[in-house]
Amino acid sequence: MEASARGRVRRGRRRARDAGSRLSGPAVLLVLSAFLVRAPPSVGYLIRLPRGFHLSQDLVKIVGSTNFPVRVYVMLHQRSPHVLCATQQLRNEELIDPSYQWHGPRGKIVSVENSSIQVTSTGSLVFQNFEEAMSGVYTCFLEYKPTVEEVVKNLQLKYLVYAYREPHYYYQFTARYHAAPCNSIYNISFEKKLLQILSKLVLDLSCEISLLKSECHRVKMQRAGLQNELFFTFSVSSLDTEKGPKPCKDPNCESSKRLSKAKNLIERFFNQQVEVLGKRAEPLPEIYYIEGTLQMVWINRCFPGYGMNALIHPKCPECCVICSPGSYNPRDGIQCLQCNNSLVYGAKACL
Repeated sequence: MEASARGRVRRGRRRARDAGSRLSGPAVLLVLSAFLVRAPPSVGYLIRLPRGFHLSQDLVKIVGSTNFPVRVYVMLHQRSPHVLCATQQLRNEELIDPSYQWHGPRGKIVSVENSSIQVTSTGSLVFQNFEEAMSGVYTCFLEYKPTVEEVVKNLQLKYLVYAYREPHYYYQFTARYHAAPCNSIYNISFEKKLLQILSKLVLDLSCEISLLKSECHRVKMQRAGLQNELFFTFSVSSLDTEKGPKPCKDPNCESSKRLSKAKNLIERFFNQQVEVLGKRAEPLPEIYYIEGTLQMVWINRCFPGYGMNALIHPKCPECCVICSPGSYNPRDGIQCLQCNNSLVYGAKACL
């Protein structure tokens, strides 16, 4: 049995080299920083900014189209760019006696005194601390004269404004251990101890470990007999560091950076188990990690009321965009589900 186990360990080393290449793809995603994207005016606009970065009023200005509504994506709890009551052509022309009026969702007139939504003297719409309830259709009515001699012209521009959030992603790991008989209490005790160790590893990074599944199976080995194996599936996700009495504003507090460090610690922990087993002169213990069986996948998820859809939102394909009326997301999935009874943005239930 000992010889069979050592053979399994050697075979695992070959799998470890293969597994290493599979982990490189998701790891590359972690080094991508937040960025600012400006789309063509006729398609839509996505505003993505690094945490703690304050958007300048003149950094991005969005123009409308007379052909169809322009989509605008604003990160939740952030300030929006200036949404102009003008097309690209009118923006570069002189307007005589321009008059602007904005109507928000349900046709309500946007008041100049509104503290959360501002209309500038030149007719631009600016959202302060964008909230879910601000999502919807915004229409600007413009009256102006091209020249003093000409008659007044009227223009109507529509914008579809959506709140969006970054995905709440996590890593999912699977690992296999040589185990005691499947009905043994030693397996249960080992499982609890393993979770305690993993949780302690990532505690200082404000990350948490969750056991998703633990199963014991009897496995027929190649050219060998049966052996018991534990199949562990667990996840590591980041906790919210922006809440609490002392919110963390340091760039190192970003979820992607903390998760990357947690992933590295977990991989190192399993590699160290292999090194310790390789140096043992004594027979292998009854429960030990099978080298090369650690696998990892990167999983995106959206908060309830938000979802991803590259077809509907091609300029924000990896964003969790608020669910439009007629759809909802009740859980941490990645899609807004159809619901004809849903009449609001960000629905979390189909009533």
